[in-house]
Formats: sequence, structure tokens, C-alpha cells
Amino acid sequence: MARYRVEFKRSVFKDLRPIPKTDVKRILKRIDALAADPRGPGSEKLSGQERYRVRQSNYHILYTIENDRLIVTVVQIGKRSEIYDR
Repeated sequence: MARYRVEFKRSVFKDLRPIPKTDVKRILKRIDALAADPRGPGSEKLSGQERYRVRQSNYHILYTIENDRLIVTVVQIGKRSEIYDR
């Protein structure tokens, strides 16, 4: 299986600022794992959208997958209570 390239929307860096550094390291490790298998364990497709989500501790990582170009784009990161309100 080919490895996907991971890209980030600019707003994701703002999402990471208030998150403690130890959690950010875990989140980035989880995102790196998406490059190998974007539909791996814990990944769920969001209903009515072309987005997926995966959990890392108290945080959700929302992303899209472009299979033809082998790109995973991280769209948003945040706590469940905050992420779906936007």
C-alpha cells in the first residue's frame, strides 16, 4: 500500500496552540499514522460529509482523503464539544 502525503490547513496550527505540548505530540504521532493507513482503526466517516475523524485522547482530528493523489488533508483539531460547533 502506498504512503499518503499529509497536508494541513493553516487553521490547524491555530487549533494546536491551546493544546498542552504532551497532547500535541500524541496528536502529531496519530496524524503520522494516517499517512500509512488513513482508514485505519478508530477512523470513522462523518455522515453527510466527505470527511473522516479519528480520536486521540480527548481530541478529534478531522481530515479528508484524496485517493487519486494520495493526500490526507488535516482540516481541524479540537475537543469534541468544540469541533462540531463551527
